[in-house]
Amino acid sequence: MNQSTQKHYSITDLAKEFEVTPRTLRFYEEKGLLNPKRKGKNRIYSAGDRTRLRLIIRGRQLGFTLDESAEVIRLYAPGTPNHEQLHWLLEKITEKRAQLLSQREALDAMLGDLDRWQTNFEAALNAPSALNQWRQKA
Repeated sequence: MNQSTQKHYSITDLAKEFEVTPRTLRFYEEKGLLNPKRKGKNRIYSAGDRTRLRLIIRGRQLGFTLDESAEVIRLYAPGTPNHEQLHWLLEKITEKRAQLLSQREALDAMLGDLDRWQTNFEAALNAPSALNQWRQKA
């Protein structure tokens, strides 16, 4: 049966499809993000579990925490336009973008500092008098 039309999935099916370990799926289950049914020892995941897992994976790719992914899942309403979920996601994406831009600015500043230190130290190795000049500036 084709996975896109299949309504139930094993832990192996989802682990392979989303390139995660079964342990990861069990962890998400412990956190209440996935709710598979049991058939003996086997977990049987529904299409809804598969959708929730897709949302978790997408959230992880965007840098969302598990709590943020849980909120996305909470807001998800199958068969509706999901406007509340989309507004929330846009807000989180805007926040994440601002955070990453701030981190990039800090990284650029640190890289600039490293470049200056590297240049000074290389000059000091090539000309001992440059080390004395650098020490006087520092």
